Amino acid sequence: MRTAASAADPMAAQDVRGALGAAIARLEADGVPSARLAAELLLLHVLARDRAFLYAHPEAVLDVDQAALFARLIEQRTSGTPVQYLTGRQEFWGLEFEVNPSVLIPRPETEHVVEVALARLGARRGDRLSVADVGTGSGCLAVALAHELPNAQIFATDISPAALEVAARNAARHGVASHVEFCQTNLLGGDLADSRRAEPRFDLIVSNPPYIGLAEAASLPREVREHEPHAALFGGQEGAEIYAPLIAQAAARLRDGGWLVVELGHQSAPRVAPLVETVAWSHVAIEPDLAGIERVLSARRVARQPA
Repeated sequence: MRTAASAADPMAAQDVRGALGAAIARLEADGVPSARLAAELLLLHVLARDRAFLYAHPEAVLDVDQAALFARLIEQRTSGTPVQYLTGRQEFWGLEFEVNPSVLIPRPETEHVVEVALARLGARRGDRLSVADVGTGSGCLAVALAHELPNAQIFATDISPAALEVAARNAARHGVASHVEFCQTNLLGGDLADSRRAEPRFDLIVSNPPYIGLAEAASLPREVREHEPHAALFGGQEGAEIYAPLIAQAAARLRDGGWLVVELGHQSAPRVAPLVETVAWSHVAIEPDLAGIERVLSARRVARQPA
């Protein structure tokens, strides 16, 4: 007899306190990390309420449909599906983004890319800038930058049409669709590199590229390994392979004095830093995240010599 069966029994009459307690017990029994937080977020999603409601009204009773939905979500979470895919949302840069299994779930450390990019632009933040977000996924970087750079035109690329659909909805959701253009292409290729537009055109290029090595796949949490899109996770056997073509294309597409700001994988800085130690780049810096991991690389495009 399973003591937490009520969390999986959609026909049982449950109040908020009982449903939450049973769900936490079920998740803990299955070894789900952050069980209380997961149960709370899923119950809030079902009830369409905020966290204060859970504790102010523990006696509120779930109706049959709510209980059934909550039970399904708890079962899916025990099987490894991330909470963000179950609720369909994740916060980034103070904004709520739609997410689904077509896109990588935005991480807090990626906000550091936005911080570094804005710091490098400095007083130019109000200028009419041209910005590229390479591998946009959910559009979190493009949309966040669109909020912070009101006069910029942002071009967001991805190889996945499904990801671009999510990103476009997020741009519309946050009222920046008019100055974010989406393009299906690999890195900065395709339409962004055709003969009519081949001249350097960007003042800023940002990217959170796939940087996990295939050799590391088995060590990833199952929530990541089994549910997030592999094309957005893995950057080759070692994980750093994508940086060379990205940096080469950025060198060709940035205007003189333009900035490249990219997120780095754990321990990838020693393999990536040499790629910008060339005459094309200056002001190279690597910034740590809050955990002290070398997380964001920035470099400035050196002015080209006249032919």
